[in-house]
Amino acid sequence: MAALYEKFAHAPLGRLNPLTVFAVCVLFFAGVATSFNPAFQLSVIGVVALVLVGIQRVPPLLLLALMVPFILFGMGFVTTNLLFRQDSDFAMHIASGDNSGEALSAGLTLSLRALAIGSISILFALSVDPGAFVRALIAYLKFPVRLGYALFVAMQLVPDLLTEAAQMRMARAMRVGKPVRRIPRPREMAALAVPLLAFAVRRAGRSAIAMEARGFGAIPARTMVGVPDFSWADPAFLVAGSAVLVALRVL
Repeated sequence: MAALYEKFAHAPLGRLNPLTVFAVCVLFFAGVATSFNPAFQLSVIGVVALVLVGIQRVPPLLLLALMVPFILFGMGFVTTNLLFRQDSDFAMHIASGDNSGEALSAGLTLSLRALAIGSISILFALSVDPGAFVRALIAYLKFPVRLGYALFVAMQLVPDLLTEAAQMRMARAMRVGKPVRRIPRPREMAALAVPLLAFAVRRAGRSAIAMEARGFGAIPARTMVGVPDFSWADPAFLVAGSAVLVALRVL
C-alpha cells in the first residue's frame, strides 16, 4: 500500500493532515459497525468509491483489484450463514432450492459491512503517507517515540525483506544453473525461511542499537522534522465527512 500511495501522493486528499483523514475514517468505521442496514452499507461503499475514483483519481480496475480480498471475505459470511447456521432456512430447505430467509439477509448484511470497511481502509491507505501519519501521531497525540520508531523500522523492513529474498533466489538460480521462477515453489520458500529470519534478526539488533544511540526515553521532549501541519482544508474535510455520514444514516 505504501508503494501505491506514492502514485496518489499529489491527489487532493494527500495534502490533508493524516490525522484529519484518520478521524473521518474512524467516524465512518463507527457508523458502519453500528448499522445493520444494507442500504446504508451500500451507500457508504458508493460514496467511498466516488471519492477514490473522482477525487483521488484511482483507476476503477485498480480499486476493484484491491477490493477482491474483502469481496472474498464477504462471500465467506454469506456461505457461512447459509450453510452452517443452526436455524438457517437455506440449510433446512436446500433440497427444495429455497434461497430465502433470515440467514441470507444476515449473511448479505455482514458481507456488505466487510466491503464497506474494506473500502474505507483502502481510502485511508491511498490518502495518507505512513511516515507522515506516524510523525503526526507522535507530535499531536503523544504517541510513544519508541513505538513510532519501531513502526518506521517495520515500514523499511518489509521492502528490504522482499529485495533480500529476490537476491537469494537469484543466487540460488545461478548456483544450480536454472532461471528464476516467477512463482517460487514451496520447497524454495522453505529454504529461504531461515536466511530471511536471520536477516530480520540482524536488522532488529541494529534498530535497537540505533534507538539507544538516539537516546530514546532519556528526555521527555524531542524535536521532530517533517511534522505535517493543519490547514483550512482539514476542518472543512472533517465537517464535510461528518455531514455526509449523518446524511447517509438519516436517509
